[in-house]
Amino acid sequence: MRLNPLENADLLKGLYRTMVRIRAFENAAEIASQGGVSAYGQSAAGGARVRGPLHLSTGQEAVPAGVCAHLRPDDYLTSTHRGHGHTLAKGADLARMMAELFGKATGFNGGKGGSMHIADFSVGMLGANGVVAAGLPIAVGAAHAQKLQGRNAITVCFFGDGAINRGPFLEALNWARVYALPVLFVCEDNRWSATTASGPMTAGDGASARAISMDIAATQVDGNDALAVYAAAGGLVAQVRAGQGPLLLHALTYRVKGHVSVDPAAYRDPKELAAALQTDPIARLRERFQALQHDVRTLDELENQATAEVQAALDDAAAAPWPEASAAFTDVQTTGAGTWY
Repeated sequence: MRLNPLENADLLKGLYRTMVRIRAFENAAEIASQGGVSAYGQSAAGGARVRGPLHLSTGQEAVPAGVCAHLRPDDYLTSTHRGHGHTLAKGADLARMMAELFGKATGFNGGKGGSMHIADFSVGMLGANGVVAAGLPIAVGAAHAQKLQGRNAITVCFFGDGAINRGPFLEALNWARVYALPVLFVCEDNRWSATTASGPMTAGDGASARAISMDIAATQVDGNDALAVYAAAGGLVAQVRAGQGPLLLHALTYRVKGHVSVDPAAYRDPKELAAALQTDPIARLRERFQALQHDVRTLDELENQATAEVQAALDDAAAAPWPEASAAFTDVQTTGAGTWY
């Protein structure tokens, strides 16, 4: 009897590990941004905390896990203001990311970028972005460069459903189609645009329909099913890498937290949230793992490892030095004229 490749224990464990690392990181960062103590222990040594609210992707972990499992370090990725999961799934160092959230010199951007501007070019992560839809034209530019250079690498562009109502979405998809660029657009349709439900403010059938109208094939998938995302993304990544792009993956998921880490989301129907929590991607993959009679204790160990890794990152971030004052004058663009305007 031929085995289903998606039932492979190692594949399931790999996806699970990525998701629980993202969840553990965001849970700890959320509490730190609220001025509290991490659930993993007395983490904020010396009173160090994350300054300012964070945009969390809690409940959406299956999308970056399933997509990024098919990417190589030389593939590019652009993200959103809700980009912790994308960054970790692409292979960026968890400890350096926590240090960046704490504003410390050991962070990816020397503590000057914070949550919404994390980038790690060494793994192809071109950056999170605080401007809705701004990652789309950046991704298209990166993909165009890859094509001109004759590289076999591709670019993956994550964006939310709120971004499709902004101009850069149309411009980016048009440019990508006209020049047949190696880019996979991934819409994380989490049903919310900041504090407003996306449905009533979006004409037509959403991201998939708009992509198809521009001659870009779209695949819709249950974004809370890690295996479904993995399977769909695998085929699309292969097509894009073979020169058949651009393509779009429309992942239907749900944002279970508020717009930011200090937002209680009182505007949301509690029944809607309760229903969404029943589709938690981590719990669903765990159930699938058990149903296939794999040893669930290995998943417990992965969770323990994620907890320990995040705790160590919190401790390191709290103890790390602040940037020197002179660092404020580095990484700053100048016209060379020496004139202030």
